[in-house]
Amino acid sequence: MSQFKHIAALTMARNDDFFLCKWVEYYGRELGKENLFIYYDGEDQSIGNFCQGTNAFVHSKIGTQVVTAEKERLKFLSEKAAELFVKGYDLVIGVDADEYIVVDPKLGVGLKEFLSRQNIDVCLSSLGLDFGQKLGEESDLSLEEGFLSQRHYAQIGTRYTKPSIIAQPCRWGSGFHRVKGHNFHIAQDLYLLHFGYADRKILEDRLGDADRVAQGWEKHIYKRSRTIKYATEEKARDFDRWTRFARICQTWCRPPYAWNKPAMFELRIMVRIPERFKKIL
Repeated sequence: MSQFKHIAALTMARNDDFFLCKWVEYYGRELGKENLFIYYDGEDQSIGNFCQGTNAFVHSKIGTQVVTAEKERLKFLSEKAAELFVKGYDLVIGVDADEYIVVDPKLGVGLKEFLSRQNIDVCLSSLGLDFGQKLGEESDLSLEEGFLSQRHYAQIGTRYTKPSIIAQPCRWGSGFHRVKGHNFHIAQDLYLLHFGYADRKILEDRLGDADRVAQGWEKHIYKRSRTIKYATEEKARDFDRWTRFARICQTWCRPPYAWNKPAMFELRIMVRIPERFKKIL
C-alpha cells in the first residue's frame, strides 16, 4: 500500500496554452500526468499535444461575461472535483493554468509527499506570491527555461492565498479564492506561485485578444498588471522574514466582507525569491 495519498489536480483554460504547457509539465512531474484533469473552455479550442497522458476534455464555452462566467466555471470545477473523490482520490487541487503550488525546497520533499503528510479536514491554502517582471533586468518569459530562473520578484498578497487543496467535496468561490461555508488554513512552507501577470508581452497579447476583451477582462488585466510596475520600481525585501510575517498576518486577519478570506491591511510587500527555489519550476 502506498504511503502517499492519491492526489488529483484540475484546471480549466481558454486561450492559455503557454501557461497550461508549464502546468502539465510541473503537476505531471509532481503528481503523475494520469492524475491531471484539464478542461478547455469552448468547443473552438483544441487540446494541445503536450496534454498527452493527461485527462483532457473540450467543454462547451461557459458564459460570455467575466463575473457570471467565473461563477459558473467554479461551480463546474467543484462538481468535477466531487466526482474525483467518488473515484477514490484523497485530495484534489484546483488552480488556474498560470498557478503552481510548490513546497519550499529547504524541506527536500515534493508536493505529493508534503501534502500526504498534512492532516486536512476540508481545505488547505498555500501562501500566495504574485510574480511580476522587473523591466530592464528580466526579458520575455520563455518555456525554454524554468520560470524561476527567469523571474525573481513577487508581491506577497492575499489574492493568491487560496484554499486550492480540498479533502472532501465542497464549493469553491470564484477564482478558487474561498471555499464556501468553511474557514481556510495556510500551510507552512507551501506557496502558490502566480505567473499570469509576470510578462509584459503576454499581457499586451491578452489585451489584443478580442475574446478576452469581449468578456470584460480588459479592466482586470490593466489592474493586475501593476505587479510589473511594483517589481520594476520597488525595493525587494527579504523573502523568509516577510513571508513569515505574511503567513501570521493572513492567518489571523479577515476582511469585514468575507470571514473566510485572508487580509493583510492592504500592505504591498515585494520580495526577491531565494536561489533555492530556482530549479523547482
